[in-house]
Amino acid sequence: MFDKQCDYFSGHYNIVVWDAPAHGKSRPYKEFTYPNAVDALKQILDAHKINVAIFVGQSMGGYIAQSFISRYPTMVSAFVAIDTTPYGDRYYSKSDKWWLRQIEWMAYLYPFRAMKKAIAKQVSVTKNGYENMVSMLSPYTKKELCHLMGIGFAGFLNDNINLDIKCPVLILLGDKDKTGKVQSYNRVWAKNTGFPLVMIKNAAHNSNVDNPEAVNHEIERFIQSL
Repeated sequence: MFDKQCDYFSGHYNIVVWDAPAHGKSRPYKEFTYPNAVDALKQILDAHKINVAIFVGQSMGGYIAQSFISRYPTMVSAFVAIDTTPYGDRYYSKSDKWWLRQIEWMAYLYPFRAMKKAIAKQVSVTKNGYENMVSMLSPYTKKELCHLMGIGFAGFLNDNINLDIKCPVLILLGDKDKTGKVQSYNRVWAKNTGFPLVMIKNAAHNSNVDNPEAVNHEIERFIQSL
């Protein structure tokens, strides 16, 4: 997911990437919750004697970053939110919350091959972005993938709190991101907080894969401004 960011920044910064619990090689994994994911991440940082870091989270990774900030705010010097949505109860209607809790069983009704293609198409506008997502989805069984989507959203609702983030925040959003209500959530988030919102051209939900050059440029400019 972050190959192009690692290639670009690795000569200048120490970078830690991971397979979040229940993702990639961090499987099998039971009892996924955001507090458990934060605990795993904290253990990794402690093991490498990292006391403070800039967090970059895309989509669900943005939730994990915000969950971490809510528990260990002094360990996060800045946060780059890529095509994710904010913590805060005021952003989500009762209807939003209800639909998010239905995702797992609804996804299971979809033919698996068609579902994977639909997901990859939904989150990308470039050939590279599409192929990258197809590759990432390939190791999962249908049951795993549907459950992953379910725990990702339902787990977020269980952890969601009104969060006052004190560190600098940069919001990056693909100009063609059509995933759910991500576009509207981010615009309200930026308006309510004053966090800068930068639109990434020619990019959908996986904007750091669709247009890595623009995303890398914005992250670098943000870091240099700290």
